[in-house]
Amino acid sequence: MGNDGGSIPTRRELVKNAARNPNTSELKAAQLEAQTHAWSTCPLSNRPLSAPIVSDCAGTLYNKDAILEHLLPKADDVPAALIKEKEDLLQGRVKSLRDVVEVKFSISKEGKDEKKICPITSKELGPNTKAVYLVPCGHAFSEAAIREVAGETCVECNEPYTAENVIPILPLAKEDVARLAARAAKLKESGLTHSLKKAPGGKKRKKQGGESEVETKATTTTTKTETSTPALSGIKNAATASLTSKVLEEQEERNKRRKLGLNDNLKSIFSSAGYNAQTQKGGDFMTRGYSIPK
Repeated sequence: MGNDGGSIPTRRELVKNAARNPNTSELKAAQLEAQTHAWSTCPLSNRPLSAPIVSDCAGTLYNKDAILEHLLPKADDVPAALIKEKEDLLQGRVKSLRDVVEVKFSISKEGKDEKKICPITSKELGPNTKAVYLVPCGHAFSEAAIREVAGETCVECNEPYTAENVIPILPLAKEDVARLAARAAKLKESGLTHSLKKAPGGKKRKKQGGESEVETKATTTTTKTETSTPALSGIKNAATASLTSKVLEEQEERNKRRKLGLNDNLKSIFSSAGYNAQTQKGGDFMTRGYSIPK
């Protein structure tokens, strides 16, 4: 049977193949697998990517409802480890909806299948094609098409853009990653966010009456939303407000189901009416209790 002390195998006998670095084909296969997953799955919720899809300053794609759920106040029963895991994933890039841009893909339907395509070249956008989107409009194209067009306005909506606001989607090249990091740092110094909107917490401008404009707006918003949901105050975009409302309803529904489930479990063990040995003779050992014989 062996292993009786008669012989001691050496490492050379146990390890037949020495460790080696993966070759080029293996690296490309692993890279393609990672890109395919990133193009199809939201890293925050681990659910399939579905419209509306947003992207941060690093070109990563997320479901918009997952971003909203992350930004909303957390319930007390949410594990701290889960919150930290999501914060580590975002690396501080998303602190508000101004830090993301909704990416607008052109969709081609073939039966039940839907493909994201470039509206100029009709090429499928995905792990095998370098894709970009424009800020602030968010329309997505293939990188080759934007390079060939070389214009200053989006061909879909005619909104102007600059070369530095052409954002690669899920970039792999070190040059693209470095350029996006430099762009984010420059925008932060200018008090702007990824969507080119002003970052929250900027300088307050004084009005003639001495009251700051920010305080005036806050007072007006509070007055208008006294009877509305606090989490929806300040959201001007109707689609975003509707999606936020939906996320809030789902979160509230989950909390209700969790509480109801807990109550049903407790009801099977405890009773608020007190114990009666005569009426609870038919119960089980958990509910019947013990009665002292006469």
